[in-house]
Amino acid sequence: MDQITRILDRLLALHPKEIDLSLGRMHRLLDALGSPEKRLPPVIHIAGTNGKGSVTATLRAILEASGKRCHVYTSPHLVSFNERIRLGTDGKYVSDLVLFDALQRCEEANGGEEITFFEITTAAALLLFAEHPADVVLLEVGLGGRLDATNVINEPLVSVITPVSMDHEKFLGDDLTVIAAEKAGIIKPGVPVVSAEQDPDVLKVIERQAARNKTRVDVFGQDFVSQLDQGRMTFQDEDGLLDLPQPVLGGSHQFANAALAMAALKATGLLPDEDVISTGLKSVNWPGRLQPLTHGPLVDMCPEGSEVWLDGGHNPGAGISIAQFMGEQEERAPRPLYLIAGMLTTKDPTGFFRPFDGLVRHVGTVPIATTNTARSPEELADLARCAGLEATPFPSLDAAIADVAACAADDGEAPRILICGSLYLAGEALARNNMAPD
Repeated sequence: MDQITRILDRLLALHPKEIDLSLGRMHRLLDALGSPEKRLPPVIHIAGTNGKGSVTATLRAILEASGKRCHVYTSPHLVSFNERIRLGTDGKYVSDLVLFDALQRCEEANGGEEITFFEITTAAALLLFAEHPADVVLLEVGLGGRLDATNVINEPLVSVITPVSMDHEKFLGDDLTVIAAEKAGIIKPGVPVVSAEQDPDVLKVIERQAARNKTRVDVFGQDFVSQLDQGRMTFQDEDGLLDLPQPVLGGSHQFANAALAMAALKATGLLPDEDVISTGLKSVNWPGRLQPLTHGPLVDMCPEGSEVWLDGGHNPGAGISIAQFMGEQEERAPRPLYLIAGMLTTKDPTGFFRPFDGLVRHVGTVPIATTNTARSPEELADLARCAGLEATPFPSLDAAIADVAACAADDGEAPRILICGSLYLAGEALARNNMAPD
C-alpha cells in the first residue's frame, strides 16, 4: 500500500459518516491552515445535478486555449484520486509528492478532530490552489451547494448552475424545489449567475435566491441559446451569433453544456474570440461520459465488430440524456443494444433505466468492487425489471461481457454495448481497459 493510499484511508476514518453536510468543520480547518480560501485566484463555482463535469471541462478547454492557467477541482475520480485536483502551473493532475504533502499538512492541522473525507480533501485542494500560481480556479461542487465543502468562497467570478434534477435525496431532500434551494446556495451577493434550462419551479427558486443577493440570472433558452445548424454549433445571445464546431463530447445535451460554459465566461469577461473558442471546443476531454472504447483488453473480450460505450451518469436526468444518445445511434446504425450496469444504493435505478424501455435488448447487472455502497447485482436486476427491461445479474463485468458475446453469437449481429450506471463502474472499466485518465 503506497503512502497516498495510507493517508487517504486515515482521512476516511476521521468521521463516522461519508457525508455530513456542514460548513463548521471546514471553516475550523481552513482557519488552522491560514485561510487558503481567501488567497485563491479568481473562482468559477459550478453546482447542479447533471453536467457539472462536462461544463467544467469545457471551461478549462476554452480558457487554456486563450492562454489562461486553470486550477481544477472535480469529484469523484475515476481511477486515481489525483484526478480530482489539476494544477494550473503545468495543467496536469497533482503529483503524488505534492498531494501527499498537502494531505499531510491538512491532517496535522486538523488534529484528529471529526471531519468528513470530502471536507479535508477539499481543504487540501484549496491549500494547493492558494500556493500555486494560476489565472482561474474551476471549483466543482461535490454535493448540493449551500453546505458543500466548496461553498467557503465568498466572491466567485460567477456562479454556474447546471440542470437540477432528483439525486442524493437522502441528503438533499425528496422535493425538487428543496434540492434546487440547496444548489442555489452557492449564489453570492452581486455575483452573476448563469443557469441551464431548468424545470419552471427550479428556476423560480434560483431567481428568488439571486434576487435576495441583488444579482442577475442568465438562463439558457431565454438569454442565450445553442443549436445544431448544418453540422456546426451556433451560440447566440443579445450580442449576436457565433459559428462554432460541434462539441466533441457525445450527446445532444453537450450543446447546452458548451453554451453554459461560454455564457459563464462571457459573464466574467473571460470569453475569447470565436477562433479561440473553436480551438478550445475541439480539445475538450472528459473521460467516462459517453466515451467510445475502441481498443484495449476489455474491448478485446467483446464480439468482433462491437460498438462499446462508457458513461458514468447515474440518475434519472442522466438516463434521459444517455438514452436519447443511444436512440440517435440506433437511427444512425441499427444494432442490438446491451446495457452492463452497476449502481450505488443512494441512486434511483428504476428512474435511470426507465428511459431505455424499448431501446435495450438486455441488461446485465454487475457488482462494483471499488465502493461498499453498491447495490447487489440481484437487487439491481430486479429494479431494472421494474422499469420494463429484461435483466440478469452477473458476478463480474467480465461475466456480463461474456454473456453479451454468447447472445451476439446466437443472433449473428455485432452488438452495441453500454457500460453505465456509476462513475465507480466507469473507473473500473477504464482501469480494466488500461485507459486510466492521464
